[in-house]
Amino acid sequence: MFAVIGQDLYVKWGPRKMNATIESMEVELISSEEDINVASRSLKAMAHPLRLKILCLLGGAGEVSVQGIVEHVGTSQSNISQHLSILRDKGILASRKDANKVFYRVADPRIVQVISSLRNAFCSAGPVS
Repeated sequence: MFAVIGQDLYVKWGPRKMNATIESMEVELISSEEDINVASRSLKAMAHPLRLKILCLLGGAGEVSVQGIVEHVGTSQSNISQHLSILRDKGILASRKDANKVFYRVADPRIVQVISSLRNAFCSAGPVS
């Protein structure tokens, strides 16, 4: 949830509130319709809590087998496989097969930057110094 009151942007996410003046935030926004569509599709794919958890694991660990993801995330392999398929189909994840194991990794390092930005903006731990 967010609200703009006067010149201030107020964002509330869970138990943490953040205040930032819009004018003090130097950001470059998306202007191309094509880029907006690409970003929207990617964000939609990442928006599920389980998929975000998978991305956080892979962003920090590099490459992980499906079994390793199942053990870390704590749900069934079939459920994980469905979510991995969505992320792979959107180009967010890449995979490779080694014998009978499939390994996944984040396909583009900019995805890890997006997740880091989300952490800085919304998580109680705040920015990493």
